[in-house]
Amino acid sequence: MSKSNLQQLQHSMASHLRDPANVAGPADIERRRLKIYQDLIFNNIEGFISGAFPVLRDLYSDEHWLALVRTFVIQHESHSPYFLHISQEFLQFLQNEYEMGPNDPMFMLELAHYEWTELALDVSEEKEPDTTELQSLDDASLLEQSLRLSPLAWPLSYQFPVHEIGPDFQPEEAPEQNTFLVVYRQDEDVKFIQSNAVTIRLLLLLAEQDQRSLKEVLLQLAEEMQHPEPEQILSFGLGLVRDMLSKLILY
Repeated sequence: MSKSNLQQLQHSMASHLRDPANVAGPADIERRRLKIYQDLIFNNIEGFISGAFPVLRDLYSDEHWLALVRTFVIQHESHSPYFLHISQEFLQFLQNEYEMGPNDPMFMLELAHYEWTELALDVSEEKEPDTTELQSLDDASLLEQSLRLSPLAWPLSYQFPVHEIGPDFQPEEAPEQNTFLVVYRQDEDVKFIQSNAVTIRLLLLLAEQDQRSLKEVLLQLAEEMQHPEPEQILSFGLGLVRDMLSKLILY
């Protein structure tokens, strides 16, 4: 078989496996064998997606969920050959290609992003920072340190309370206040804390890694808030930062 014929066969086979209901398989391959390949490919992909998005999966009937996964398989052109990356490809599909329908909850994209975040941190190869020395510093010394946000800590903001959503709680409209979360990994476990806009802003400022001291960053935060007593922000910030250091969110 020539190279061009082989490529044509591979393309025909792949197109059929993506959409077996509408694309005929290669004529010289037994239907029974094609069905085995169909089920193997689809069930593996569906299993990885269900495992990565368990809450989202529970919100769908089997029929609607399998239809959603099939749409992903048919329409999305993945950029990674690794099964571990299927969840990220599925999220990108939902965010950039998929048109939501009546069976999709309005918080679908935010919930999918939140669930993907947990998986991404769980499998990340980044090392957890050692904050022992920083935790031992007195307040004055800590204020002079240039702190950074751990790559294993993600400050997030959502319109919906994604950490509370499940089969028994599916909000039909977004609350007036956003939900702020910090998702992080500590001692190989992925955890989250519910936060607020001020804390998230502080973490984002520290994430800029511009070598400023903690004191300078806290004073900038006080200025942005137009706080009449910046010293109060320093006191508040120190307590918050110490807690974040203990959780390995900052280092």
